[in-house]
Amino acid sequence: MAVTQQLARIPAEYLASCRQSAVTSQDSDPHWDPPACDVLDLDWAPTLLARVGEVAGLDEVHLNALRRATTGDTDLDLGFLDMQPHDIAPFGPAPTALSASEVVRVSELLGRIDMPALLSALPSGDLEAGSLIGHGADQLTGGPREYLLKHFNALRDFYFDAATCHLLVVLWWD
Repeated sequence: MAVTQQLARIPAEYLASCRQSAVTSQDSDPHWDPPACDVLDLDWAPTLLARVGEVAGLDEVHLNALRRATTGDTDLDLGFLDMQPHDIAPFGPAPTALSASEVVRVSELLGRIDMPALLSALPSGDLEAGSLIGHGADQLTGGPREYLLKHFNALRDFYFDAATCHLLVVLWWD
């Protein structure tokens, strides 16, 4: 089973409820179970998306937003989601998150990234483009362009919906 990046868009109240459950439960169970429709599996796309931005010359503001969308922040206390035996990220770093206001800002910036234009700046051949991106992009089924466009669109849309509903986003690798 591969370790992939997961994102969940949730209300702050849900996070508070999970925190309270972890505190009151004998075994620190936060009862973390966001609805499947509010979870995004980004696979291994985060590093590849950032690399495309770097290679194609995406400006620092938008590149940082893309990175922030996939790395989150440690400002919110999520330690209760990282406690055995109920940790949500047993195979990766501790979970991170973006507050609802940060989600709005990231969403706005992701909405201004022209991913097809960035992908068109890559060499025309999939093998050459994948080699330039690195991180195994030359081995992607269907080629790196199809894979990255699909995952970028999913990420952008996920953040747009989260921003529209004033939700925060929790990120982890599982």
